[in-house]
Amino acid sequence: MPRRIAVITTVYRYLSHAQHIADRFLVGYPHAGEWHRPDMKVVSLYVDQKPENDLSAERAREFGFNVYPTIAEALRCGGDKLAVDAVLIVAEHGDYPRNEKGQILYPRYEFFKQVVDVFEKDGRVVPVYNDKNLSYSFKKAQWMVATAHRMKFPMLAGSSLPVTWRLPDIELPLGCEIEEALMVGVGGSDAMDYHALEGMQCMIERRKGGEAGVKAVQMITGDAVWKAGREGRWSRDLLEAALSRSDTPQGLTLKDGRTQDLLANDTLQKLVADPAAYFIEHNDGLRTTLLMLNGAIKDFNFAARVKGMPQIQSNQFLLTPEPNVTYSACLVSKIEEMFATGIAPYPVERTLMVSGILESCLTSKYEGEKRLETPYLQVRYHAPAKSQRAHE
Repeated sequence: MPRRIAVITTVYRYLSHAQHIADRFLVGYPHAGEWHRPDMKVVSLYVDQKPENDLSAERAREFGFNVYPTIAEALRCGGDKLAVDAVLIVAEHGDYPRNEKGQILYPRYEFFKQVVDVFEKDGRVVPVYNDKNLSYSFKKAQWMVATAHRMKFPMLAGSSLPVTWRLPDIELPLGCEIEEALMVGVGGSDAMDYHALEGMQCMIERRKGGEAGVKAVQMITGDAVWKAGREGRWSRDLLEAALSRSDTPQGLTLKDGRTQDLLANDTLQKLVADPAAYFIEHNDGLRTTLLMLNGAIKDFNFAARVKGMPQIQSNQFLLTPEPNVTYSACLVSKIEEMFATGIAPYPVERTLMVSGILESCLTSKYEGEKRLETPYLQVRYHAPAKSQRAHE
């Protein structure tokens, strides 16, 4: 008997996260060199907003499920008791306001709370996947994770970066000693910087002792980023290693195809109009840096110094092109695994940690780019022993 899935989403349109993820449960997806069809069935859908290019009604007609006006009705399939075996929450995209920090106020917490209300009233729980970060608010994110633990239902969250292919195909040894790490990302604040922070987190969480929490953060922008580099606050060698993995250098490369050293002749400064640096001080002494370099590259790359390894370890997180974006199939395989087994393949605390780091960095920027102590970011967890990246 196929497991029954309720999809709870903000919008269901072409190239939305809901379309990328839910469609794969409807039609299947490429996995490990085969076309894989999950033994699962989408039986209900709730959509918060329906823009002109909405696909929800069309998908419902084609695949024989109903679109319900409330989350509770979607979970109960129009009846009076929970009638699904898993819940897929995708609160990404749509027309939602921003707060003073620039965060989009996606209703992930609100959706999750309504799901939990049904669980509590009906006396049954099922696995829940929450797309990307848990909430714009760390306090709300904490409540979500604590509630899942209290009610004892499996929960998975996050994005595709930790599970997509890597170029080269590296994984840091479990229990290694990381001396310093740096990530290079691109995109708008609060959306794409989450991806970059999560990509870095899935690498550094494998260090000795696991993730120990974060004691302080700081976000700076503009010329202060280059000044921090000259002062040695972020590593030029790590940046060079990360940039060496990029397949998307901008500038002269786009004009005549030449390779170029983005660190030579102030090339980065010329290409990047509005750089940002996120400095993260972990409780165990590790310092990590995210550089958002819009205009220089268009992909996500990581580098780290690891004790006992003579060479800097670096890789690109491979994001395949539209419209198929097969990296999202890598994520769906993990969601399907949890729905089938009732066991999350990696801890939701990773997403909790990144959600808190991101909100704190944006608070630092809002409060004048000051160093912000974060005694509340005491999130401790260990990475799974088995690597979760795609390598087939």
